[in-house]
Amino acid sequence: MTTKMSGARRWFPLAILLTLMFNGTAFAQAPSEGPSPADLKVMLDTLWVMMTAFLVFWMNAGFGCVESGLCRAKNATNILAKNFIVFAFSAIAYWIIGFGIMFAEGNSFLGMGGLLLSGADNSPATGDAYQGIFTSLNWTGVPLLAKFFFQLVFAGTAATIVSGCVAERIHYKSFIIFTLVLAGLSYPITGHWIWGGGWLAAMGMRDFAGSTVVHAVGGWSGLAGILILGPRIGKYRKDGSVQPIPGHSMALVFLGGLILWLGWFGFNPGSTMAADPRAITHVAMTTNLACCMAILSSTLMAWIMLGKPDFSMTVNGALAGLVAITAPCAFVSVTSSAIIGLIAGVIVVFAVLFFDKRKIDDPVGALSVHLANGIWGTLAVGLFATADAPGGGANGLFNGGGFASLQAQAIGTLAVGAFTFALALTAWTIIKLVLGLRVDPEDEERGLDLSEMGMEAYPHDPVRG
Repeated sequence: MTTKMSGARRWFPLAILLTLMFNGTAFAQAPSEGPSPADLKVMLDTLWVMMTAFLVFWMNAGFGCVESGLCRAKNATNILAKNFIVFAFSAIAYWIIGFGIMFAEGNSFLGMGGLLLSGADNSPATGDAYQGIFTSLNWTGVPLLAKFFFQLVFAGTAATIVSGCVAERIHYKSFIIFTLVLAGLSYPITGHWIWGGGWLAAMGMRDFAGSTVVHAVGGWSGLAGILILGPRIGKYRKDGSVQPIPGHSMALVFLGGLILWLGWFGFNPGSTMAADPRAITHVAMTTNLACCMAILSSTLMAWIMLGKPDFSMTVNGALAGLVAITAPCAFVSVTSSAIIGLIAGVIVVFAVLFFDKRKIDDPVGALSVHLANGIWGTLAVGLFATADAPGGGANGLFNGGGFASLQAQAIGTLAVGAFTFALALTAWTIIKLVLGLRVDPEDEERGLDLSEMGMEAYPHDPVRG
């Protein structure tokens, strides 16, 4: 090693000299200026947006691990397959029609152009010479394709939430068809109302990263599917009591929970869609603290209610805190984020018990995480928002802003919930009539890995048996 280092030292001055000579020649022949500050900002903003979008995309792995771990081994391949294929079909539907409905100019209800991502973009990245149609996204200067990809991974997240709700008893093909409806139509329409310059945005509703736009929409869609499907065989005894159906791998739940926690640092801070140091660090801090406080409260509440510190409740508590802070993360103080997370952890435990009591069979607790806490996080904006936070805007009720913001948040929650649930209920019913929705009882008993997928996640050795 010493000999090699000595040789390197001898050649180092010559390398520097040759570099300077060639650079000097190039500068003499073609003097050029470096990128302008505006160009550098676009570069940095684009890099930030794409890197955070990649993190959100990776959340599909987290959802797959959590859902399959909380379900039985005989259905693991089916659940993993749904969480894999859902992004592909979401991407196709969102590219063809969804993005245009959500962000193109139109009316207060939906966008009226931008199919197949057609139409110019007049953001600062392309200059003011273009007459763009995606004006609701002009506040960020990154290129149109970066805007599209970042929004796409959010659409995929909304769709994959449904997978956990309907796990262990739905036909694979029927879930795929519903994914197309959700990503291509339902999610973009309500997304336009809030993020696309629609009527809820005009009213003053705010949802920074999607407690309602993404999570509650996925939750309402999943609830409609659960009601159409009915509970799994054996979930509720004849006397109405709950028969617990434990998942097969808490190791997968652990891994998936951590993947999702990491991915949320793309989900929330990435929604700045700009490399803004103050906004990014504030949102990262509020996101993480809400998660930690929800872990604390959900673990303690499960311990009190169930007699044991149920680890599945701990992981779902973490996700509940993350969902709850998704809407207000840029609008509230760090202290308020702790309170929001603390309440989220309590909500998720009571929601799991509530849905079980109502015989609404949600195998992974997706409704308790995404629907219940999507609603809570959205309303929390109206309670805790402060104009001093990076997101700015009106103060919430607890900061002297009165009821105006809370009213807008409540109306938005009700409107999106009613529309999404009604559309999802209609879509699930049509799919049931045309393709069938629930697998046969004998196939459900055997497991969807064999009946739907033709393979097992944990097969026996075909040679040794």
